[in-house]
Amino acid sequence: MPHLPTNPAHLGLGATASVEPEFTDESWYAAYSARHAADGIEGRLVSQYSFDQSWDSWEVHPHGGELVICTAGTLTLHQEHPDGSTHTIILHANDYAINPPGTWHTADVPPGTTATAIFITPGEGTTHRRR
Repeated sequence: MPHLPTNPAHLGLGATASVEPEFTDESWYAAYSARHAADGIEGRLVSQYSFDQSWDSWEVHPHGGELVICTAGTLTLHQEHPDGSTHTIILHANDYAINPPGTWHTADVPPGTTATAIFITPGEGTTHRRR
């Protein structure tokens, strides 16, 4: 039985869905991109992560909106929009937010706590920068 924290899913062209190989390390993302290159900007990665500390980087998805669903704990999402405006959203269990296309985003977790979230991500072209 697939387990989302270890085996992400892929949503592809033609309303397809597939179970992905086990996530091992950061090199997994390059292999994922190669496996689903034919889906272009329409492919979506569905993943789940738990965080016990704030993120140390920002990321941006230029080709689509990313859905972030908090399933446990509290996650403070910080967004920097292409027009220079900023937005902070506090997510609790069962809350969600959307990172619009081209919006840099990062997240904080209150000290001593853990937050878990599901991400539906348009991964092609994703870029990171240090926080």
